[in-house]
Amino acid sequence: MSGQRAAAQPYTTRFETEVAAVDGRQVWLETSYFYAESGGQPADRGTIGDHEVVDVRLVDGDPVHVLAEEPSFGAGRGVLCSVDWAFRMYCMRAHTASHVLYGAGRRLLEDLGYGGFDIGAEKVRVDLETSTEIDDGTLVELERLVNRAVWDSHQVSWEDIPVAEAREREEIAFNDATEDGAFRKGRVRIVTVGSENDNGTTTAISADAATGSPGTNSREPWDVAACGGTHVRNTREIGPVTVLGRSNPGEGLTRVEFAVGPSAIDRRGIEKRVAFDASQALGAPLESVTDELRRLQDERDELADSVQSLQRELVEARLDRTEPFEREGAEWLATTVEGVESNEATEIATDAADELADVVVLVGDDASYVAVAANGSVAADAVIEELTDEFGGGGGGSERVAQAGGFDAAAEAVLAALK
Repeated sequence: MSGQRAAAQPYTTRFETEVAAVDGRQVWLETSYFYAESGGQPADRGTIGDHEVVDVRLVDGDPVHVLAEEPSFGAGRGVLCSVDWAFRMYCMRAHTASHVLYGAGRRLLEDLGYGGFDIGAEKVRVDLETSTEIDDGTLVELERLVNRAVWDSHQVSWEDIPVAEAREREEIAFNDATEDGAFRKGRVRIVTVGSENDNGTTTAISADAATGSPGTNSREPWDVAACGGTHVRNTREIGPVTVLGRSNPGEGLTRVEFAVGPSAIDRRGIEKRVAFDASQALGAPLESVTDELRRLQDERDELADSVQSLQRELVEARLDRTEPFEREGAEWLATTVEGVESNEATEIATDAADELADVVVLVGDDASYVAVAANGSVAADAVIEELTDEFGGGGGGSERVAQAGGFDAAAEAVLAALK
């Protein structure tokens, strides 16, 4: 048998056996249904006799049970063992959900590969290798397909087959690095979601991703993978699944995180409250919230453009009213400006240098920047160098256009130094 006994019989959580060996807090059993940490799934919790099991590890293929304290029993003693059913069932649901998620990914993503998996206390993560960009819309569709597969009550089964045979089957997902516990003596444990006995049919791998309608009369299941973990017998036992988000842990990888059980329900409640609050605030039906938000975003962008245009007109009007002065045989205009960024101020100064004066200097009202434009009679970068020598800061540019910032002076002082 490949894999662990716990994976083969995941619903066995109480059993009697003999203690094979004891070394401090480490205990070996003649027969164990405790799951040892492997392939991203944490170790079972529970008790051996009256002693708490805090960890289970695989050593040379055998589970080693680590107790909270040294036991009172020794080798040869019969013990009653109990696996924490709540935690075992959580891991069974989470692990099976990861297979269902991968099956959904096969229907939505190109060049899909398996990059890793981990069950945490509050969430589960699956690393997907794919050339498809997984955006928010894809996450929503993944969640929908996963929960549809849960609702459709697909059977989940597992079997041992020769490794060579498994590798010839293109539909089987492999990750030798994380699923080494599925392999033993030339055989591999294969977990199938959606067997031939699903109401007499199976779910086709070519299911319509747009509608989520399962194909029938196909011999291809929802997902098939080499796996050494514990699983539920039917997807309906998984319960609600809520996708939490995505991240990029490495090149070519997208990490999808999801929750099952109470965490999934709590997260869904938060999302529901946010959606209802948005609907109420916008005065729009829930199904129209997205369109209303887009409309408001477009409106805000238009207003921002209008404000920017007005601010530019104000700066240009201020330049028109500014008295020019003579310096170094050239005509200069210099004034403070408000409400425009340094790059836009530079554009305004450049236009004015061609029309209003030989040199135009615009100083941010808090001296956050200075923008200088010249038509050739004076070098703009030389003006910047003069100002930074006197007031600090830094900047640069060309003979025609230059900028600087970081001055240790008020705007009025910078203007006075130019005249």
